[in-house]
Formats: sequence, structure tokens, C-alpha cells
Amino acid sequence: MSYHWNWGILLSPVSTGEPTTYLGWLLSGLWVTVTVSLSAWVIALIVGSLFGVLRTVPNRTAAIGTVYVAIFRNIPLIVQFFIWYLVIPELLPVSIGTWFKQLPPGTQFFSSSIICLGLFTAARVCEQVRSGINALPRGQRGAGLALGFTQWQTYRYVLLPVAYRIIVPPLTSEFLNIFKNSAVASTIGLLDLSAQARQLVDYTAQTYESFIAVTVAYLLINLIVMTLMRIVEHKSRLPGYIGGK
Repeated sequence: MSYHWNWGILLSPVSTGEPTTYLGWLLSGLWVTVTVSLSAWVIALIVGSLFGVLRTVPNRTAAIGTVYVAIFRNIPLIVQFFIWYLVIPELLPVSIGTWFKQLPPGTQFFSSSIICLGLFTAARVCEQVRSGINALPRGQRGAGLALGFTQWQTYRYVLLPVAYRIIVPPLTSEFLNIFKNSAVASTIGLLDLSAQARQLVDYTAQTYESFIAVTVAYLLINLIVMTLMRIVEHKSRLPGYIGGK
């Protein structure tokens, strides 16, 4: 193998004249990846929970959640990124669209990525929440209503606290996916971890060092997420339910 290994390139100053190293580029991309993913996860959890509840409400509003899931789960993620970055600003009122297009490019990439990734993942969280609620005995809803709770109070105080505990394992999987899916945001120009890795290759031609470092970074992110979610699962498990003792 004629490839010349040079791990020291990561600590070398970048050739663009910036006051940083190639490792600094990767750390900058790591920060963007983590920030975008966590911000998108907040959106996904809130919106997904809302539509998950709507899909279990015994009236016609359930159709709203069904339509939302059908749209966001059946359009490829990369297409959705381009829609949010290129198409949506043109469909907004002129003043808002012009304001968005006048933002710094980095801000446009960042905000579009968060919204797109958050709403895409929300469709998957929606199905997890719906499944968790439907897994509960029907008597729990009836018990909440018999106590004088309204429909929404029954969800808030009776159904959702138990449903969330049941779906911690699948939510962990979605939480991991959001970090991996964030790499697609580089297609619209976001300088995340994967984009910085490609940039490092362009400037140094050290392909293996770049992508091995990125692989290790993603593995560390996944390890941290799985460890934290395992703690959450252990603390929140309920006796008599899946995973409970």
C-alpha cells in the first residue's frame, strides 16, 4: 500500500490562513453537528408528541397526524433539506422570505437544517408516541375521565407519563438517528462534521486520517447518547411494563 499516513496533519495550521488547525476544523464541525442535532431533537420531541397525541384522539383530528406522518416519512430527507432551504423561503410572504435570504449564509444553512431535521424526525417520534399510548390498557383513559379529568388532562397526567416510559428504547434509536441524519445537511452547505472532513481531504489529500477521525467522533457521540439513555431507561422503568422489573 503506497498511501502515506500522516496523523500529524491534524495538528498542522490550515492552508487557508485561518488561525486554526485541521483538527480545529473537525472540532468546529463536531460542534455544529451536536448543536443542530440537539436543537432538532427538541423540535422533534415537541412536534412528534403533539401529533402522536392527535393520532390517538377519538375524533377526526387524528387525520391531521396521519397526513403529517405520510408527508414527512415518504419524502426523502435530502429532498426535504433542499425544499426547506430553497423552496420554502419563496413561498413565504415577501418580507419574511427577503429577510431570510438576507441572513448570513451560515445562519440560513443552520436554521434550515434544524427545522428540516426536526420536523422529519418528529414524524418518526409521532409514531413512537402513538404506539406507546395505544399499548396502554384502555381502562387507563377511562379511569382518567372518571376522575373528572378533561381529555387533555387525561393525556397529560395519566397516559403520557406512562407512554413515554414505555418508548424510551425506540426514542433512543431515533435520538441516535438524528445525529447520523444531520450529515445530510452538508448537501445544502452546512459545515458540519462530515462537511469539514471532506474539506480536510480537499486541502490535504489525507483521506484515511480525516474519515477515521470523523468515524471515531460519531462513535463517541453514539456511545454518550446510548449511555445517557440507558440511565434514563433505568430510572424511568415501571414494574409490570416492558423493561420493568
